[in-house]
Amino acid sequence: MDSVTFLLVLTVCASTVRDEGERGLVEEVWTFDLDFGIQSQCLMPLFVGFVCLSVLVSLQGPSEQRLYGYLMKNYNKLVRPVFNESEVLTVKLGINLMQILDVDEKNQVLTTNIWLQLSWDDAALRWDPAEYDGLDSVRLPHHLIWRPDILLYNSVDAQFDGTFHTKTLITSSGTCTYIPPGILKSTCYIDVRWFPFDIQRCELKFGSWTYGGWSVDLQLGNIDLSSYTANGEWDLLEVPGQRNERMYECCLEPYPDVTFTIVMRRRTLFYGVNLLIPCILISTLALLVFLLPADSGEKVSLGITVLLALTVFMLLVAEIMPATSDSVPLIAKYFAITMVIVGLSVIATVVVLQYHHHDPDGSKMPKWTRVVLLEWCAWFLRMKRPSEERGLSVCDNKVPQSSRPNVELSSASALPSTNVPCGSQQGSDEEKALLFTGQSPSVLNVEPDLSKILDEVRRIAQCFREQDEKKAVCNEWKFAASVIDRLCLVAFSFVIILCTLLILTSAPNLAEAISKDLFS
Repeated sequence: MDSVTFLLVLTVCASTVRDEGERGLVEEVWTFDLDFGIQSQCLMPLFVGFVCLSVLVSLQGPSEQRLYGYLMKNYNKLVRPVFNESEVLTVKLGINLMQILDVDEKNQVLTTNIWLQLSWDDAALRWDPAEYDGLDSVRLPHHLIWRPDILLYNSVDAQFDGTFHTKTLITSSGTCTYIPPGILKSTCYIDVRWFPFDIQRCELKFGSWTYGGWSVDLQLGNIDLSSYTANGEWDLLEVPGQRNERMYECCLEPYPDVTFTIVMRRRTLFYGVNLLIPCILISTLALLVFLLPADSGEKVSLGITVLLALTVFMLLVAEIMPATSDSVPLIAKYFAITMVIVGLSVIATVVVLQYHHHDPDGSKMPKWTRVVLLEWCAWFLRMKRPSEERGLSVCDNKVPQSSRPNVELSSASALPSTNVPCGSQQGSDEEKALLFTGQSPSVLNVEPDLSKILDEVRRIAQCFREQDEKKAVCNEWKFAASVIDRLCLVAFSFVIILCTLLILTSAPNLAEAISKDLFS
């Protein structure tokens, strides 16, 4: 086969190829031969076989080719496909929800993977299957035929339309089915009032961008959830759909839309383990402040450390919450109340330390404080002074009056009386018997040196009595501090338990969250 014969074969094959792509391929081969020539006769049969194979492939499906030519002949994709211009074209819209990809609470954006399901009747795309070897369906690119301009109204996508345009399936009766998949980003008002026990309702509002209700009647189609992939953070409850009509002042015709509401419940296991349980444990640590001894010097430090830990958890919650003033999250309320309780515990700790380290030379304890703290509160808390039992045992074992030395105490009443405990009073009676200043003849004959010694002993005894008085005052203030510590421990324990129960049980779906997330 010479070069002329080979070029002739290529020309015949190119004239029989109807597809534009195959014609271009043949023309490229032809150009290659004209430019460079055929250097080897062995390559010519290979080229001939390749071209003939392409011709055989292109000639397959002549009925479908005739049908494409028939459908596209005189077809105008700019005109609504109806016989009468006053006729309303009905378009059905359904969705196939594949997955909830993300719920951005801070930016209030919902990201979903959805396949739209659009169907309508095109009067210009009908044929008799018997005339085309029983061919009852074809697939045409979306840009070759008319299709409704259905868009997501509340889209926040950078290109606004986040769907991938696919081919349209057309049946012999003129029914067109268009199923474009897409990653849709839509606005969603996130109500964080019951976070993390919240249920969110996000709407997807679809409608025609230019056609009104008198031209295109948008109807609700099927909602398919059979291919849904579960999300690790959200449980899908339901996806109801509703058709709405809205009137505008500019136009008399209504503008229909189809709104799908994605109802989902937040799974609380993650937040319960990482936020709620640590917060409850930290608030419980605040009670240890009242159990720590005042002499340890770490009561205030422990309270401030607990307060800082709660502040850190509060910042973690604030990072994932939207910056809105419409409502306060449930967990934020719990953290705020816990911080207030811990702050009050620090204040109470300061008061306890002030009572415990009170200066005995300072002001005396007010009468109302002594009555309220040392009598009423101590009785209510079943607390007794440590010196009461010791004083009672000492008073029971004191020496009887008959066993004392038989000394006249005519001037004993002249000694200053002190309000000291029972044990100290016993010692003062013996001192009065030895150190009295009366008119007894035996004392008047005492030498001057012994008188000086007795004066010094009196001063020493007076110092001991003053020290006993100061110690009694200090013990009184310390006991008052212990009463305040015990009272705050009981009060704060009750308040923390009560607030935890009231706040957490106020969530509407707490029982469902516990049963499905914690025990599933």
